[in-house]
Amino acid sequence: MTGAEAARPVQQALAALRSGDAVVIEAPGGPLLAASPECLDEADLARLREAAGGESLSLVSAARQRRDDVSALVVGDADLAQIQALADPTRAAAPPPSMASSPMSLDEAGVALKLCKLAHLMPVALLARARDGIPWRVTPAQVAAYADWVDSELVRVAEARVPLALSENTRIVAFRPRDGGREHLAVLVGAPEAETAPLVRIHSECFTGDLLGSLRCDCGDQLRGALAAMNEAGAGILLYLAQEGRGIGLVNKLRAYSLQDRGADTLEANEALGFDGDERTYRPAAAMLRALEVRRVRLLTNNPEKLEALAAAGVEVVERVAHSFPSNGHNESYLTTKAERFGHLF
Repeated sequence: MTGAEAARPVQQALAALRSGDAVVIEAPGGPLLAASPECLDEADLARLREAAGGESLSLVSAARQRRDDVSALVVGDADLAQIQALADPTRAAAPPPSMASSPMSLDEAGVALKLCKLAHLMPVALLARARDGIPWRVTPAQVAAYADWVDSELVRVAEARVPLALSENTRIVAFRPRDGGREHLAVLVGAPEAETAPLVRIHSECFTGDLLGSLRCDCGDQLRGALAAMNEAGAGILLYLAQEGRGIGLVNKLRAYSLQDRGADTLEANEALGFDGDERTYRPAAAMLRALEVRRVRLLTNNPEKLEALAAAGVEVVERVAHSFPSNGHNESYLTTKAERFGHLF
């Protein structure tokens, strides 16, 4: 099974989840009905219960699995608001009067949670054994093949000269994943192709920091500082990756911010939502460098994972160039967490 072969059924399943429909996972233990509670309305929930054929729905959460290995909770007659409050730790609502735990194959549940992540939703799913009649069906093998493939192969689709305030001699090259997903960008300052080891920055998008100037992070400083450094050096490549919020997406990043306002740090907030501390992949960065025929780089970073990822992909990092900025009065805790809990170098 190749990722390309799995793309159509998996993409149909992802679209169904985001629109409030149920999908069927053809699991070894029998067909498993799965839906995302955050995308349901009352009519969707009623259809889901009808599709379950009277079987009670179970709520499974990646955060709950990480915490105590209880795989699912039977939601019984809980209404939509109660279910969504159980699914989303940022919501405040009264839980159902009683909740029973339900055994669920972790392998089966894991496929459903992976689908939710691929759909940029919280890794929380409502599950039941399925009946016939649901058109969107996937297998665990298809989900695994698609997840391994989607970030690995990119197509170069467009290029244009875009003078920037920090670097007038700049081009932007757009790359599209083969599944037609969101584009990644290579910002080329000067003529980095002529350099034996150009200055390179791998930068994951941050709407709040890059565009709005949020003071909760240092992303905007890192973005503009990298472009300024490349302009001063005469050449460089900024790889702008479409993976907001350490790979959890903008909506989930806002949920994580809400939890941070209640006392969690960045790592704890992501885990409370069911994510790993860092869900990013650097395979698109390596693919763009290969397409640009860049094999050796000087990497602007404080993140050891980026060094390891490029090395594993066959890109030689000849130098790590430190890239940090002073705190601004709002992001001290964030910078401390990056250093102490994520191992960033400063």
